[in-house]
Amino acid sequence: MKKFAIILLSLVAALPAFSGNPDRAGAAGADQLLITPWTRTLGLQSSNVASAIGAESIFTNVAGLALIGKTDLLFSTTDYLQSADITVASLALGQRVGESSVIGITVTSMDFGDIDITTTDNPEGGIGTFAPNMTNVGVSYAKAFSNSIYGGITFRYFQESIANVGGSGLAFDAGIRYITGPRDNIRIGIALKNVGPAYDYGGDALAVENNDPSGNPRTFFERTSGAELPALISIGAAYDFQLAEKHMLTANGSFISNSFSTDDFVIGLEYSFNKRFQIRGSYLSERKGNDLESNFDRINASTGLAAGASITVPMNKDGGFLSIDYGYKVTEPFGGIQSIGLNLSL
Repeated sequence: MKKFAIILLSLVAALPAFSGNPDRAGAAGADQLLITPWTRTLGLQSSNVASAIGAESIFTNVAGLALIGKTDLLFSTTDYLQSADITVASLALGQRVGESSVIGITVTSMDFGDIDITTTDNPEGGIGTFAPNMTNVGVSYAKAFSNSIYGGITFRYFQESIANVGGSGLAFDAGIRYITGPRDNIRIGIALKNVGPAYDYGGDALAVENNDPSGNPRTFFERTSGAELPALISIGAAYDFQLAEKHMLTANGSFISNSFSTDDFVIGLEYSFNKRFQIRGSYLSERKGNDLESNFDRINASTGLAAGASITVPMNKDGGFLSIDYGYKVTEPFGGIQSIGLNLSL
């Protein structure tokens, strides 16, 4: 308990360094690290910092990975900002490797489709296409330190590229979770995400050709200033209400302090019937402050409502299951975000 208190105080003390700053919105790189890859988490809009378990938790709070049974396999496909024709495909595996230790692997890839190549001489295209790509791969480790305290860490490699320029870098996430209450129905979670060094871009697109004073052709490469990562801290809590023998209601809430955007407040509810059917909903609101201009209400398109549902089929007597998940998040504009996922837990 003392160790948990020390970690908790240390992360809370670090909040001022990550406090939301709308003046820096859009200035970070690797925004792909902020996109929710998992269906259930989409419906709860990351309000499940304290309640997500298994491979699902690697995105919100990796400490929850320590709570799987033996093996957890997760897949999802997301139609991101539907009118933009962007697809996000994600795969995760969690595997227990000891009595208290679990390792996990995640892969997320974004497909933007083929885009016409345009130049000043050919502004309408017709000279070919290129396919932008964003991918990140994470390796996670989580451990149960006691029956109440869990922790984990993720190391992530990411890359992004277009036809003739690209960049890559490293980031890490860390999280802790504390579980208490008469039925382990009270949970507190803290997660630090997307921490790492700035990274640079390189490629032929940065090459500049001109002539020296003597008229001889020469080529040099422009330098990039380096892009910082969109670091954030999430603090969340969850409480389980046992409504009846087969009816459970989980209330989630989280505060997300973004270093390159406004801070977010999220509340979420999830109802479960006999562990066979779940329905969830959430609401995300940006923190309003004096630094937000009076002529607009928000910076992000994805504030507001989200919802989802799951159908769960038991697989064995040890609590294993197969679930089919659906999630939808309202955006304005861009037509919303829709996700479908499968989760096999053994």
